[in-house]
Amino acid sequence: MRAGTPRGLRDILGDEALLRERISMTVRKTFSDHGYLPVETPLLEDWDVMHRAGRIKGSPFRLFDSDGQLLMLRPDLTMPIARLAATRLGNSDGPLRLRYEAPVVREQDSLKGQPRQFTQIGVELIGGDGCASEVEVVALLAETLETLEVGAWRIVCGSVAPISAALEACAPSAEFREQAEEFVHASDLVGLDELIAEAGLTGPCARALGRIPRVGGGVEALDEVDALLAAVDVPVEKRGVDELRALASSLVGTPAEDRILFDFSIVNSFDYYTGLIFKAYCDGVAASLASGGRYDSLLTNFGMSNTAACGFALSLERLQEVLGSAGSSGIATIGARVGERPLRIAIPKGSLFGDTVSVLEAAGLPTAELKDVGRKLTVTAGDVEYIIVRAQDAPAFVGFGGADCGICGFDSLVEAELDLLQLVDLGFGACRFIVAEPRSAAGAAEKAYAWRGTVRVATKYPRITQAYYDRIGQQVDIIQLHGNIELGPLVGMTDRIVDITATGTTLRENDLVIVDDVMSCTARFFAGPAAFRCDKRIRDLSKRLAEVVEGSNAS
Repeated sequence: MRAGTPRGLRDILGDEALLRERISMTVRKTFSDHGYLPVETPLLEDWDVMHRAGRIKGSPFRLFDSDGQLLMLRPDLTMPIARLAATRLGNSDGPLRLRYEAPVVREQDSLKGQPRQFTQIGVELIGGDGCASEVEVVALLAETLETLEVGAWRIVCGSVAPISAALEACAPSAEFREQAEEFVHASDLVGLDELIAEAGLTGPCARALGRIPRVGGGVEALDEVDALLAAVDVPVEKRGVDELRALASSLVGTPAEDRILFDFSIVNSFDYYTGLIFKAYCDGVAASLASGGRYDSLLTNFGMSNTAACGFALSLERLQEVLGSAGSSGIATIGARVGERPLRIAIPKGSLFGDTVSVLEAAGLPTAELKDVGRKLTVTAGDVEYIIVRAQDAPAFVGFGGADCGICGFDSLVEAELDLLQLVDLGFGACRFIVAEPRSAAGAAEKAYAWRGTVRVATKYPRITQAYYDRIGQQVDIIQLHGNIELGPLVGMTDRIVDITATGTTLRENDLVIVDDVMSCTARFFAGPAAFRCDKRIRDLSKRLAEVVEGSNAS
């Protein structure tokens, strides 16, 4: 008989519960002192109502009630509170200052080891002057972090306006704009670069679209974005940059004055946020402590037009990690303050190792210690610490805080499906993914699909395989193997394989023939969002690696 809680859910006992209570009381008092009133929303919401309002954050649990109505467990609290404001408080004199503390539940892949329930503590400011609301909310977040005595915190601000304005000015088609937004949503800036090149965009448009999501730093970052948008004739009022300058100016004299950074990779939802987006980070935790932004369009979708709305949510579990008791965020701590420890880079052993060392050396990093690593797992060279891992594991090391940035094949990033910024296509390790079948079984897969309604495929790469068959509109049964997948169709267990190939030798030796291409793959440089946005060393390294690749291509 199984005992204990379901995967991703846990009990919270005395000492930890007391710490959570102390954190919550401090946060609630800070919010209350600024006039924010408590509200509560149901644990279950109508799926159709939430889905029509906008992009639902996270992956919600869904269920049918006894009346056949599709419901969902709330994966976030902003949408339910926007619904509450529009349907219950729409006629109230504004602005509305609302606060909440409640658990939310999101489905998570069992392979990621992430919690499925966590607690959000947050505020929403609805109505009033939009710019003033943004200043009030960001200042409140800063005061809360300061009151909690969170060490070395910073708030990173961005906006959907600049990239949206650039797309409006430069996108050659609606399809291009949709694809570009998806790449930005996914933090796949390499994919965005490829899309720009495939569309034949050059000059100021190519620079604006490719560069804006990579811009970051202090107030000077706003000047760079301004210049990029001016070059494609975007009117000042559409750039969204002056609003961010006004925010920075208004925070002078508050705890946030010297803790504000700007970063335009932070954009993660074009149909949810309408302007400012921000996240709070602190040294030692590889994920955000809080996130929020301006979401006027969400209220419009609920029928409350022309109303400014801005808010944020803190993660209680991540605050626990920072304030002395391990929470359940599934994110590792990463040690000392940024700049006071070596930059940790996950590098792949095996076939990618040699080229990885070469490109890092060309980018100016110390690599002599990597020439003969033997069985070492870590190598420290100056202000860099190399974490030597399997290529398939590099995304996990970066995503869960074991390293700040890393290098691996694009396939490993797809399979990991973690929140990572893909920054530079390094060009080496080229291979392709293909669909293959036995030469003697030509046509058999089509016949099987005709009567079975699905094709059986053996692969080491289930996510890549699923995405391919989704793209071509075929049902697939995936049998994941870890070696000798060519045997699948040879012994009649599957119809086909999806595998990686460089020369095709293994396929020929086993009388397998390629029937379709899935995707091409090269090595990429990538980083964790917190590390990239808060550690200038990663941004500088990314730029140098891009210059190395560009120089290599030119020669």
